[in-house]
Amino acid sequence: MKNSPSIDEQIEIFRKMHVVRQLEEKLGALHKEGKTRGPIHRCDGQEAIGVAATAMLDDTDYVMSTHRGHAHYIGKGLDVYPVVAEIFGRETGSCAGRAGHMLVADASKGMIGGNAIVGASIPAATGAALSNQVLGRDAVSMCIFGDGAAQTGICHEAMNMAALWKLPIVFVLEHNQFGLTVDTDMQSPIDDLSIRAAGYGMPSEIVDGNDPVAVYRAVGAMVERARRGEGPGMVEAKTYRLEGFSTSDMGGYQKDEDIAAWKARDPLKIAFDQLKAEVGEDKLKTIEAEAVAEVEAAFEKALSDPFPEFELFDASAAYSEVV
Repeated sequence: MKNSPSIDEQIEIFRKMHVVRQLEEKLGALHKEGKTRGPIHRCDGQEAIGVAATAMLDDTDYVMSTHRGHAHYIGKGLDVYPVVAEIFGRETGSCAGRAGHMLVADASKGMIGGNAIVGASIPAATGAALSNQVLGRDAVSMCIFGDGAAQTGICHEAMNMAALWKLPIVFVLEHNQFGLTVDTDMQSPIDDLSIRAAGYGMPSEIVDGNDPVAVYRAVGAMVERARRGEGPGMVEAKTYRLEGFSTSDMGGYQKDEDIAAWKARDPLKIAFDQLKAEVGEDKLKTIEAEAVAEVEAAFEKALSDPFPEFELFDASAAYSEVV
């Protein structure tokens, strides 16, 4: 099928999904031990979207993420070690220890960064798409955002502008059913948020967000379309947030039966089943074990790294009068 990932691409998606899961579980364990700094927004169960949606992009393509962006970072090509170092504020982090877990970026990979403000990455990604168009670059911009951000005014302003100017951008809505602790039914009168794309003359598709192949196919088609100069597209990937809003979330508002139903459709299991006939279960289990070892080594190294040293800012002439 057109836009389907090759077996090698599926294996790499499978590997990265396991790296992300191990990263999330390790962060959760360290938070319980009081060893993390501030709340961590985990993406357990949402790995297929972040990894598969970015799998067909080049380093010259831009991605703007959210406060829950660990899968987006790894999917876009960042190694797990500098991500862990950044989360723990070490000078070896991808932003030299100054960004924290919500703002990880690496311009060399086209990962422009996460964003701690809900919805703020949408106009930023639209602006990046405009820059690609104005400069005549053969690159696309991708914004991954949640169902909470889809309710903000800036989302609609950005989509209107993107469609009006046929900007090379793909909007990937990671619909995990909750905005903070509020069920999506309490935020929107419609179930399928992507139908709003029609209001801007923009194509959209709804996919199973726990199926990495389905995510790759849908997003890949929109990326190709945007790269051909045919304008923006939108993919709504339905999934479920298995953990709380953040590690500071006390929980209690998610139904046990819902959590159990979505855990039964774990994207890691779906990816395993999609590959086992072609690759063999032994090789897939080896990849899983290697992902565990890679993440363990990343934590051990990052946590032994030094913190950055800061110097007082020397006021420039332009700002010296207000400092």
